Amino acid sequence: MKRKPWFFQLGVAGFLAFALLAASSAVGASGTGNPGAGVRHWVNTWTAMPQLTEPGNMPPAPFTRDGLVLADATLRQTVRVTVGGDDLRLRFSNAFGGAPLPLTAVSVALPRDGRAGTAAVEPGSVRPVTFHGAPSTVVPVGAQVVSDPLPFTVRSGANLTVTTYLAEGQASNDITSHPGSRTTSHLLAGEHVAAGDLPGATPTDHWYFLSGVEVRASRATAAAVVVGDSLTDGRGSTTNGNDRWPDQLFDRLNARPGTARTAILNQAAGGNRVLNDGLGPNLLARLDRDVLAQSGVEWLIVFHGVNDIGTAAATPEAQAAVKAQLLAAYDQVVTRAHAAGIRVYGATLPPFGGNDMYDDAAGLREATRQAVNTWVRESGTFDAVVDFDRAVRDPAEPGRLLPAADTGDHLHLTPYGYGLLADAVPARLLR
Repeated sequence: MKRKPWFFQLGVAGFLAFALLAASSAVGASGTGNPGAGVRHWVNTWTAMPQLTEPGNMPPAPFTRDGLVLADATLRQTVRVTVGGDDLRLRFSNAFGGAPLPLTAVSVALPRDGRAGTAAVEPGSVRPVTFHGAPSTVVPVGAQVVSDPLPFTVRSGANLTVTTYLAEGQASNDITSHPGSRTTSHLLAGEHVAAGDLPGATPTDHWYFLSGVEVRASRATAAAVVVGDSLTDGRGSTTNGNDRWPDQLFDRLNARPGTARTAILNQAAGGNRVLNDGLGPNLLARLDRDVLAQSGVEWLIVFHGVNDIGTAAATPEAQAAVKAQLLAAYDQVVTRAHAAGIRVYGATLPPFGGNDMYDDAAGLREATRQAVNTWVRESGTFDAVVDFDRAVRDPAEPGRLLPAADTGDHLHLTPYGYGLLADAVPARLLR
């Protein structure tokens, strides 16, 4: 027999008290009756680019069945926020779902000992999340929902636990996730939204449904979005280590008074491309959703194009075409971001010499990379340039990565290599 969802166990008086608390938070967010509303605004502090989940990245058995996912199941995930705040709200995405997504109950908490990837939470830290005053919601196909504001203090750079219970599950095998989480999530049958730990849970290194966390912060707080591919998504970084280059960039900025209020939003995905769909929609197609629709964005870093060059045929005609199309696409990104008041910084592309898939004997793809980098550096299209190529190339062989920065596939970087990228971003650009 299934346990009743935790919010039914609060009793009528308890739930009404909580609903009043949520409603007062919503009023504060709108500015009515809140003397601080005029100097505070919502800023995304964490994001994960939504994607259609591939078969190999679906929740493991028995949580995936034919046409039904996560029925009567609890999903506990940890995410690392960047800037902190005393009020937060969550974004859940059903962008690629094949059916409505019913969220029966959601909570936030602080993970035990502040650790990423743990199933345990700090005692007494669990708080229920509501949607328009109710403990549950249904996310329509292709849509997202934003939770009610919740008074909950989270420190800059801290990990946050989000737990979701789906009584009915999602009635489709098309679901929305971010497979490259580099963070362990936990699945357990039944309703355990308020549980202090999930003994016997099934671990999986993917994020599902959750696409953003926002905090209400001072007007001096703003966000920088990074768009890219696996080099930004963190392939080669440490699982539960939060040492991708955007993570390390945030650590550096957070240690400096002039940049401590800068959120860093990672909107990258392995296999993603600028021009054509790959793993996830192409950059031009997702720019509105993943950049312009995020809260509090003032800057955009474009570190994107390696997969476009590497997947185009190694012929003079194909490489000439992909170069021309990439430059036109960058110009489009800048034009659209500038219209929204966002400054855009272009990053040069690191070498991939020796990579089995992308390097070619005639050097045609390398020539395209060099031509693209020259244009990024010299065209004046971007508001500033971040020279990642120079940061991680081997001075003895400029067409290859530094050995210490190379995971061994001659394309992806080690945590040390990602640190070199983070250090190459001038802090003054994000002040």
